[in-house]
Amino acid sequence: MGLRTFVNASHTDKQDGAFVRSSQPHHATRLGIDVPLLLAAISLVVFGILMVYSASADFAYKMYGDPTHVFRRQLMWLGLGLVVATIMAWMDYHLWRKLAVPAMLASILGLILVLFLQDERLGAVRSLFSGSVQPSELAKVVLVIYLSVWLYNRRDQLSDWSFGLIPLGVILGLVGGFIGLQPDLSAVITVFLIGGMMFFLAGGSLRQMAFVLVLGSIVGFIILRSGVFATGTERIDSFLFGLKDPLNYSEHVRRSLEAFVRGGVFGVGIGNSSTKLYALPFPHTDSVFAVVGEETGAIGASIVVLLYMVLMWRGLRIARRAPDGLGALLAGGLAFWLAIEACINMAVMVGLMPFAGNALPFISAGGSSLIVCMAAIGILTNISRQSEASKEKEERTFSAVVNLRRWDRRRGVSRPVRPTVPQARSRTTEK
Repeated sequence: MGLRTFVNASHTDKQDGAFVRSSQPHHATRLGIDVPLLLAAISLVVFGILMVYSASADFAYKMYGDPTHVFRRQLMWLGLGLVVATIMAWMDYHLWRKLAVPAMLASILGLILVLFLQDERLGAVRSLFSGSVQPSELAKVVLVIYLSVWLYNRRDQLSDWSFGLIPLGVILGLVGGFIGLQPDLSAVITVFLIGGMMFFLAGGSLRQMAFVLVLGSIVGFIILRSGVFATGTERIDSFLFGLKDPLNYSEHVRRSLEAFVRGGVFGVGIGNSSTKLYALPFPHTDSVFAVVGEETGAIGASIVVLLYMVLMWRGLRIARRAPDGLGALLAGGLAFWLAIEACINMAVMVGLMPFAGNALPFISAGGSSLIVCMAAIGILTNISRQSEASKEKEERTFSAVVNLRRWDRRRGVSRPVRPTVPQARSRTTEK
């Protein structure tokens, strides 16, 4: 059964008893924590802290006079992220049906405040509180939550354009429009990719998806060529020229490729990167994967890719085992969001996509990105816990029936018995 089928049928399957459970009794209550998911997330977080320290020391010393400044702030954000993840792990994800609208309104308000306060950094206005908070990062995870609730409530109306695709386009256009005014082209693309994938998982038809793909491509081409995003056209042209000749890539991508070449198979060792000192403009944020490639080599970079694949795999597995369609949409959407963020960042660093400013989840320095990623892991853990709780409840019910039939048949459970004919009467009849 595919994930889309599960999302549409989970509420019926649960009523019809379609889940087949083991008949073995379980006497201990299970926590239901997905261990591979947590191990992959913990590995990425620990490795990320190490790489932030390695990549940011020189930058922090030049900017703040303290080589540990960025590292200490990242530890502070990690502590807050752990608190958020713990709360999300123990908060019933069904509560998001009540909190989704307020969360979306708060997210949009944050995007509007960014435009009013005009805290410009590196040619864009994307942050609040002197660069500490980026509402666009929060908007991505809130969008996944809101769309999960919205699509689940309208799962029977998605085939109707006026109730499904058109309102979805308005929601994505509103969020993407405010982000585009910052401007942040990569975040806008991520928002529309998330919306399209979640609409597909919720049961949207392929005909509608094809229409959205064609329309989105046309609109996107017009916007890029119109000059609304000043660097959009330049990045696209640089990418296309770079595919023909790597020397035509942008300076950032060429320096990133240089870092991977220097790293080779085994890397130059943690802390020994030279490219981060003079070539990479943002070694601890956007370009951190290039530092990973140089210091740990192809082996280290491959392990990082493998960890993200584990996150995606476990997220989709949690989605398939979710107690209902809402949990399936939430888990699938969060897993896809984490995977696409990682994919875009890593693909850009090796010249496989036009340059984008996506952070590398759990590894890039930045409080907003780290906290929302930790929140996503917490929500996935909660869905996994509730799946196990639902499974355990069904197993106990089934085990009780089995035990009743197995052990009580000698005492109080009667069964039909064929009447016997007295032996003497039987002999008379035979004569």
